Amino acid sequence: MFRPHVPVNPLPTGIVTPLTPPSAPADSVEPTSCHHDHIPTPVPVAASRSTVQLTPGSVVALAAGGGAVVLVVGAVLVSMLLAVAITGVSVAVIAVVLRLLVRDMQKGR
Repeated sequence: MFRPHVPVNPLPTGIVTPLTPPSAPADSVEPTSCHHDHIPTPVPVAASRSTVQLTPGSVVALAAGGGAVVLVVGAVLVSMLLAVAITGVSVAVIAVVLRLLVRDMQKGR
């Protein structure tokens, strides 16, 4: 009742193939067993020293690179904040000017 009914897809050769493969009887398949010896694979030995080795020069380079990233990200964020502040001030000035113009137009009538 709840199985979807999908139409059979014809192949370009004209042979019609159903979407569900025919099922084989369960008693016709016989299980087979292995006829060879199983040898366990060797386990790789873990390295005794750490993977990452930091020398004094690499520590200095890492610190300098981190500092540079912090400075660049900080400069970008400050410039974005400044852009938002300038936009807000300019919108406020435009609003005041428009308010004065509208008030002058109403007084003139």
